[in-house]
Amino acid sequence: MKKTAASKKSAAADRASTTEEAPATEKAPAAKKSAAAKKAATAKKAPAKKAPAKKAAPLKRQAPAKKPAVVPKKATAAVKGVAPAKTVAPKPPRGESRTALVRRARRINRELAEVYPYAHPELDFENPFQLVVATVLSAQTTDLRVNQTTPALFAKYPTPEDLAAAVPEEVEEILRPTGFFRAKTKSVIGLSKALTEDFGGEVPGRLEDLVKLPGVGRKTAFVVLGNAFGRPGITVDTHFQRLVRRWRWTEETDPDKIEAAVGALFPKSDWTDLSHHVIWHGRRICHARKPACGACPVAPLCPAYGEGETDPEKAKKLLKYEKGGFPGQRLKPPQAYLDAGGQPAPPLGAG
Repeated sequence: MKKTAASKKSAAADRASTTEEAPATEKAPAAKKSAAAKKAATAKKAPAKKAPAKKAAPLKRQAPAKKPAVVPKKATAAVKGVAPAKTVAPKPPRGESRTALVRRARRINRELAEVYPYAHPELDFENPFQLVVATVLSAQTTDLRVNQTTPALFAKYPTPEDLAAAVPEEVEEILRPTGFFRAKTKSVIGLSKALTEDFGGEVPGRLEDLVKLPGVGRKTAFVVLGNAFGRPGITVDTHFQRLVRRWRWTEETDPDKIEAAVGALFPKSDWTDLSHHVIWHGRRICHARKPACGACPVAPLCPAYGEGETDPEKAKKLLKYEKGGFPGQRLKPPQAYLDAGGQPAPPLGAG
């Protein structure tokens, strides 16, 4: 019985021991779970930290992406910078440097000077007043038609004072053959009044004064300055505009911009004769509709060669004025022109 009691006590102790150790056994898994939870939390936090890194990575990738966005701007700026070069004669697809352009342009002028050594203004005039009036009348018509009309006008109104006091209807009748005769009558009478009232009946020799006269723009002013006063100027008429664009001296279309672009290619002392050479060539050979490319002395220097007739024999038939054996535009041309074989124009109504 004692053994049995002892045995019971031992069993009870064993149970108690087991009972006391059980919490310890339970605590160990709890600790493991806690450690696992911490690891899991750490693992969860780690991706959380990496997530922004992944978001930051695209930002870094976008940073280079901004560079292409900047490149077009630079490219555009470069194109804008090259635009003037295009304006001054790139020969597609090969470009032309500024130096090469200047050399080619000046060579063309030298070649034309040899072909037209007697080039001169093709309006008849004896003084600055006649020249400014004739130049105003030459708008939208030929110099030939003006030269056939002005003798009667200047015979009746020889001075600015005379023309300023004229009856408009009588002047209109004289100017009718030139076209737009009412507007032209208003201009020539108006500029005559301005000359009489503001300049003592004399044509001023300054650009800023000339352009204040009714009907007088920069083109007319430079014709007067260059040919009546010997002051250099570029005359940008329709022929001049056409040819300098064909030669790709400039791609500008505004007359003032053309004047500036072409003027920059030549010494100022060449401007007046350059204008004569270009205009003469435009009237005689490099026509608007059918340029005579096969008879052109500057064909090797012309980027537009081939726009017109290239066959030499057919091209010769397209030549006008003295190059084609036809009368020139002046009734009273300079002697040098006559000595070179030029023929004076017929008077109004002749032929």
